[in-house]
Amino acid sequence: MKINKIGNVNFIDGGVCAAKGFRANGIQCGLAHKPLTDTEKNSAVSNNAVPSAKKKNDLALIVSDKECNAVAVYTTNKVKGAPIVVTRKHLENGRARAVIVNSVNANTCNPDGIQKAEKMCELTAGQLGISVDDVIVASTGVIGQVLPIEPIAGGMQELAEGLSYDGNKRALEAIMTTDTRPKEIAVEFEMGGKICRMGGMLKGSGMIHPNMATTLTFITTDADISTELLQLALSDVVKVTLNRVSVDGDTSTNDMVCVMASGTAENKPVVREDEDFEIFENALYNIMMNLARMMARDGEGATKLIECTVSGAETERIAETVAKSVITSSLFKAAMFGEDANWGRILCAVGYADADFDINKVDVKIASDKGCIHVCENGAGVDFSEETAKEILSGDEILILVSVGNGSGSAVAWGCDLTYDYVKINGDYRS
Repeated sequence: MKINKIGNVNFIDGGVCAAKGFRANGIQCGLAHKPLTDTEKNSAVSNNAVPSAKKKNDLALIVSDKECNAVAVYTTNKVKGAPIVVTRKHLENGRARAVIVNSVNANTCNPDGIQKAEKMCELTAGQLGISVDDVIVASTGVIGQVLPIEPIAGGMQELAEGLSYDGNKRALEAIMTTDTRPKEIAVEFEMGGKICRMGGMLKGSGMIHPNMATTLTFITTDADISTELLQLALSDVVKVTLNRVSVDGDTSTNDMVCVMASGTAENKPVVREDEDFEIFENALYNIMMNLARMMARDGEGATKLIECTVSGAETERIAETVAKSVITSSLFKAAMFGEDANWGRILCAVGYADADFDINKVDVKIASDKGCIHVCENGAGVDFSEETAKEILSGDEILILVSVGNGSGSAVAWGCDLTYDYVKINGDYRS
């Protein structure tokens, strides 16, 4: 998948271990896993993703060599997993040093959920010799099933002893559920006269919708930035990245994005909204925008990434509303799976968007690495070759380019096609 670059950053390897002073590990501690379907096995093999010959890792740990400034954003769902409640409490002081996370079980809607989440933090703190309040906890998986703490407790020593400065891929595997592709990225950038690094990893494939996509996202950086500005940057960037992704219209209960900044790069501390803050925010955007694209590309059962860019709006908000309307349309998503240039479905989704613009000024183009075709001008269809359109739609990254006027507002949103496999995956998710 193409990596998009905005501004002055360089992409590097290492994921959450790219930043100086961060170690990670992931193990299989014994939480139950269902067998992979044939589709998942084939996808894993073709994408060099989760091994199909063994149970995957299910418990991950990320640790900083020193205490970090740390912030997070959380799901907007009224039902919230127990780890959300505990992590919110631990981050009240804006400090953290470790992240413990399990897959398989979401630890949500359980009478002992808070107790189990707190116990995970206690086990982590005890193994690492740090304060329990410096531990972020997260869980993902099936909702409403009691989380067995015994496998986690039994695996903590192995997990901690295996921490390494190149353990990012083991940790990444441990947070994946229905994901078929690993999602991690890292960048380096100059700020305050020093080279800083930032890396992130994400899980997310289904139950993904704007206003916090269903994801666990963990980002580390060695940049020195205040907690207040770290929160501001995260809150700003999530709005134009993860909050503009939709796979199926469902917003989950355990969504969390957390960022830890250790300051070990020894740059001049970022304490005001100046040029250095803009540099930092741009680096964070590069991380989260690319993770958002990876998540959309790996939507459950998906075969195509869909990127909708809307321009010419009076405001960015109008453009965003229209772009989201397009990428969330089930009819349009199904047409993309069928490689059918049914542009009327695009215009339909544009038309019911809750935004003000003149539908008679709407233009639509469809593009991929195989070409570009104009399908709608001034709200009406134009002649085009169905054969050429079919070829363009055979690509695995489809661009929908919509203009709604002559304004300066623009926005991008990401989604995927809707396939038979989406129903198969979710029809037997617990079995």
